[in-house]
Amino acid sequence: MLSSLNIRNIVLIDKLDLSFEEGLCVLTGETGAGKSILLDSLALALGSRADTGLIRAGEEKGTVSAEFLLPANHPVFDLVTDLDVDHGEALVLRRIISADGRNRASINDQSVSASLLKAVGEQLVEIHGQNAERGLLDARGHRKILDLYGQLDNERKSVSSLYGDMHAANTALQEAIEAVNQAKVDEEYLRHVVAELEELSPREGEEEELAEARSELMHAEKIADALKDAEKALNEHGGVEGKIRTATRAIERVVEKSAGKLDPVLDGLERAAIEMAEAAMIIDTVGRDLEIDPSGLEHVEERLFALRAAARKHKCEVSQLPDVQKAFQERLEAVEHGDAEIVRLTELSRQAREAFITAASNLREKRIKAAKRMDKAVMAELEPLKLGSARFESLVFELPEENWSSAGMDRVEFQIATNPGSLPGPLIKIASGGELSRFMLALKVVLARSGSAPTLVFDEVDRGVGGATADAVGERLSRLSDELQVLVITHSPQVAAAGAAHWNIRKSGSDGSTRTSVDRLDETQRAEEIARMLSGATVTSEARAAAKSLMEG
Repeated sequence: MLSSLNIRNIVLIDKLDLSFEEGLCVLTGETGAGKSILLDSLALALGSRADTGLIRAGEEKGTVSAEFLLPANHPVFDLVTDLDVDHGEALVLRRIISADGRNRASINDQSVSASLLKAVGEQLVEIHGQNAERGLLDARGHRKILDLYGQLDNERKSVSSLYGDMHAANTALQEAIEAVNQAKVDEEYLRHVVAELEELSPREGEEEELAEARSELMHAEKIADALKDAEKALNEHGGVEGKIRTATRAIERVVEKSAGKLDPVLDGLERAAIEMAEAAMIIDTVGRDLEIDPSGLEHVEERLFALRAAARKHKCEVSQLPDVQKAFQERLEAVEHGDAEIVRLTELSRQAREAFITAASNLREKRIKAAKRMDKAVMAELEPLKLGSARFESLVFELPEENWSSAGMDRVEFQIATNPGSLPGPLIKIASGGELSRFMLALKVVLARSGSAPTLVFDEVDRGVGGATADAVGERLSRLSDELQVLVITHSPQVAAAGAAHWNIRKSGSDGSTRTSVDRLDETQRAEEIARMLSGATVTSEARAAAKSLMEG
């Protein structure tokens, strides 16, 4: 429900804080007092187009905030999943418009786009009046309303799922057909590329192996020369090993006379002899194993350069060549086996289409039955609302295949005829302002339990009626408020008397400025306001008695 509305510097309102209640909330006041300003302010908070003309004269900006208390499972929370808003938390919709043309929108003090604010607002409030553009007047939502009324949620979900299957099957078929057709155009080229890559037969990691082998082969000759120089240095002029043996014998002759001082020298010479022997053995082994084969280097380079050339040709890395080869092979296989695949996918597409048509046809039949029930229920509401000669119809049209969707194969539109013998047409085009509001009321009474916004606003729903008809309007608004919060701007004392809470809108002037104010009326004040509505400027005792009678009734 709408729990509060706070307005700052909008047209004639400088500061206004309203707290609303559940049930039927009535707003009354003299013509021109500013009732339309309240509606414009609420619409602004709900995401309507921002107009700098709404800013109070002399002010830089205007602000409107609307707070809503909602159950945790309300679908509006699905729209604000990206915001830091807990389910069950109050939602505060705020709009700020500046004189320089800028405007800001927020939900719970988090900035949002105007489109998101409008989407959220449409799920929270429906405004019905002469200039209403929401809810039941929008034919795009009629199909959903009929499905909600007919309790067709399961059927609609099934149709939506089958439509997805059909769409996926058709997409797979079209992609396969396009792939085969393109492959047939490129068949000669594909065969050439596949043969070329099969002959090359690239392996994963081969480039790294070849690069390493090439590096070894390119440096083999230098390594061999270095080994020869090392071997020569170790062996010429008697060799290092011979010199170590000579030095060892010299030290051995005097070691016993050195009192142990030369023992470390002998140990060092022994270790040096062992190390030199091992080094000489390694040099010999590496030299024998070293392969100096110019043809081997040539073979490695040819293979490496061939792989890199193929990668450049196909605009990829060498490591990706096996994947490229596989992709070309698959395209060639599409030519060789594609026709059989198309036959298979064609059958799957046919089956998916038939399943969708069967489910959508079943949904249409149930929609038509639900439409008849809803039409009958709405017609029953029209007679007491002085619309007995009008006719309401919920029409279910079969759409051409190109317009099928996840909602089925139908378009639903609510139409009316206000005079006997006249052709029905769209609600917004046929009904006058007063008739339109009463049609909306009749529809909402019937649809109250079928997914309505939690707050309904009716502007002059009683326009052009009085007496028993006004009584009927008040009774239906009261009945509707058992399910939803209803705000009604009215000039009818019968409607005002049906309210659970009553506010008076008035305009006053001082210091050369005009202001609109809104006051919550207690029971005594309420009776006086209804008496004023009955008698005019001079409130008589008879009017007060009539007001009391209406309120008690």
